[in-house]
Amino acid sequence: MHCFGAEYQVSAERTPREREWRPQIYRKCTDTIWLSLFFLFWTGLVFIMGYSVAAGATGRLLFGYDSFGNVCGKKNSPVEGAPLSGQDMTLKKHVFFMNSCNLEVKDVRLSSTVLCVSSCPEEQLDTLEEVQLFANNSGSFLCVYSLNSFNYTQNPNAGSLCPSLPVPPSKPFPLFNRCIPQTPECYSVFASVLINDVDALHRILSGIMSGRDTILGLCILALALSLAVMFTFRFVTTLLVHIFIALVVLGLLFVCGVLWWLYYDYTYDLSIELDTERENMECLLGFAIVSTVVTAVLLVLIFVLRKRIKLTVELFRVINKAIGSSPFLLFQPLWTFAILIFFWVLWVAVLLSLGTAGAAQVIEGGQVEYKPLSGIRYMWWYHLIGLIWTSEFILACQQMTIAGAVATCYFNRNKNDPPDRPILSSLSVLFCYHLGTVVKGSFVITMVRIPRTVLVYMCNALKEKRSVWSRYVFRCCFCCFWCLDRCLRHLNQNAYTTTAINATDFCASAKDALKLLSKNSSHFTSVNRFGDFIIFLGKVLVVCFTVFGGLMAFNYNRALQSFVTRINKLNDPRAQKDKNSLRKEEGTELRPIVRPTVR
Repeated sequence: MHCFGAEYQVSAERTPREREWRPQIYRKCTDTIWLSLFFLFWTGLVFIMGYSVAAGATGRLLFGYDSFGNVCGKKNSPVEGAPLSGQDMTLKKHVFFMNSCNLEVKDVRLSSTVLCVSSCPEEQLDTLEEVQLFANNSGSFLCVYSLNSFNYTQNPNAGSLCPSLPVPPSKPFPLFNRCIPQTPECYSVFASVLINDVDALHRILSGIMSGRDTILGLCILALALSLAVMFTFRFVTTLLVHIFIALVVLGLLFVCGVLWWLYYDYTYDLSIELDTERENMECLLGFAIVSTVVTAVLLVLIFVLRKRIKLTVELFRVINKAIGSSPFLLFQPLWTFAILIFFWVLWVAVLLSLGTAGAAQVIEGGQVEYKPLSGIRYMWWYHLIGLIWTSEFILACQQMTIAGAVATCYFNRNKNDPPDRPILSSLSVLFCYHLGTVVKGSFVITMVRIPRTVLVYMCNALKEKRSVWSRYVFRCCFCCFWCLDRCLRHLNQNAYTTTAINATDFCASAKDALKLLSKNSSHFTSVNRFGDFIIFLGKVLVVCFTVFGGLMAFNYNRALQSFVTRINKLNDPRAQKDKNSLRKEEGTELRPIVRPTVR
């Protein structure tokens, strides 16, 4: 009997015990090796930061420098072979681009000559006489240093030594003191070249600059609608879900109708002779077709998933109880976003500082450029991996914190005594026991993101040499990595939840989560998908009302722009011979505007 009892005890110990699936009081550190690896990796990042500060020229990054090696706002040392270097720029703190409206990138360099000036021209300068007058009045010389201000209008080479005319009005950018052009056309070209030489970005920035007030108003409207929808979810019921779905359907149908009406109105508008108006009409047609297809798909999904509404309402009620116990859960994404912004700003600062770590070389025309030091390229790649891994680590910490807080509230049996500070408790558990698990999960995502980043880099590098077959292969690989990334993110999120409950390591948590999901796959899938679908409908509702407001503002601006176009045609020198005929056709409508021109 004794041997039989011992044998039974040993076999019972070898048999894996079923998970209790409740928050554990006694925990141990998980995946500590991965935490050590992450610490060593960040040691390398700290070394790169220190090297960028020691070898990089932070002054050139912050204050800017001209084309001759002078840092603006400082007294400079001369560069051998550059006669215009080594000047005292203490009073010249602003960076001015002589050809800001036609910037181009040639051999990874800006084609425009850059100068240090004492102030930016806040009004447009159309002639060299006005440039000379601005220099005499403000003491800010916009031509190359070797040309005196009284020779601006006399030197035959002034056209190449002075800025391109007309000089657009500009203002210094805060902190970095770059003279940024203020006209929408020049600003869009200026920003698109500094970011990327893309024509589409040029158009987008031009549109944003011209309609920035409308865009700001639409952003405020979208924020207010989002807060209203989030507040509505606090009191979700079956009737409210039906009303919500009905509002979404009506909103989608309304937006589709407005888009088709605007397209019909465009087809009978005389101003579509302009290329921009024709492009707008084609965009409206595309938006109308897409919105119609999306509306049809959503209607089908609503009809198919209508039976899961009750389960979704119960899910939302559980979530509302958790939020009621810990309302600061709603602010958790804001904290994460603030931390990510801080890290991204630091990352960009180190990257730019690495870019300034170079030796001065004199090129044609006595100008100076800086050649990157050897080994910098490898630091860039290490720095890029640090960006991906650390960003995923911060997001994973947020997921683990929310999972721990919700699990604490959900498994609390005494409803009259809610848990005390569940977010702080979840954070303490994360930092004391499970940072290694978060590091390991974020590393898995990083290993998928790096090949995607390499594919994008290769795709852009071989853009002109790619064939149709290679383009197809690139897209297939990118799609496969995207699908793998989505699957792993879903697995990681469930693994973090399991770790927050059972205090197991990453692999064991992922295995337990897969087992639980596989046993109840249909139930979990239907409830989660319909819950996500309801939240998606909330986003669609916000988008519908925001798009409607944007369409109304766009239609008003279009009517105004047709009116201004007619005025410009009237004042065009080429159309002076038709002015009398236009006046006869329009009657007295344009007389109040034409009269000041006659004066």
